[in-house]
Amino acid sequence: MSLWEYANPKKFMQTSGWLLPIFAVSSAVMLTVGLVWGFFFTADDYRQGSTVKIIFLHVPAALMAINAWFMMLVTSLIWLIRRHHVSALAAKAAAPIGMVMTLIALVTGAVWGQPMWGTWWAWDPRLTSFLILFLFYLGYIAMWASVENPDTAADLTSVLCLVGSVFAVLSRYAVNFWNQGLHQGATFSVDRETNIHSSYYLPAYLCMAGFVALFIALVLLRTRTEIRKRRLQALLVRERLA
Repeated sequence: MSLWEYANPKKFMQTSGWLLPIFAVSSAVMLTVGLVWGFFFTADDYRQGSTVKIIFLHVPAALMAINAWFMMLVTSLIWLIRRHHVSALAAKAAAPIGMVMTLIALVTGAVWGQPMWGTWWAWDPRLTSFLILFLFYLGYIAMWASVENPDTAADLTSVLCLVGSVFAVLSRYAVNFWNQGLHQGATFSVDRETNIHSSYYLPAYLCMAGFVALFIALVLLRTRTEIRKRRLQALLVRERLA
């Protein structure tokens, strides 16, 4: 079986039809268990207090904010190279989800930063690159909405996605590129000095897995909706020509 078979809208609709409830239920279970466990059954940090528990939302959201753009990059490249409409529609479907994930990461980061840094916002390299990534999400969505021809919109947004990928990389590795800045290093690290306490591991990983499953479920749902919209538009055009 070739992976390219799923570029066929009919095949994609059949496969996503049974995958969607699996990922939806999995995300609901993992997020419920992970968030309840993390917020109510883990001890406060000896330095950060209960504020540290924001990681159960902030880290998974930041992870998906970046990886959603990388998923859009891959599907955009497939569109530019292979001209598969499902890949372009999948990228379009993922953009609002990635934008919301980025917004959650920015807001929860500010909530954590205020008591830790004494300010809601700082022009830290990672924070700034994340804000720019959020603006790229907005521009991507706006471009899809403003260009009438869907193939032209897919071409232009794919190019925009390539450019925005630079800031997705900067968002992920800004702390490594620049030593200065307020933002801490990786929360999950092999370095014991920067790693979180082991009691936070399981609920945090559950939350991250839940966010991944939620993202996949929402992308499948929105892509299915985009395919149906494309079919409806094609039917309306046929009726006008008939």
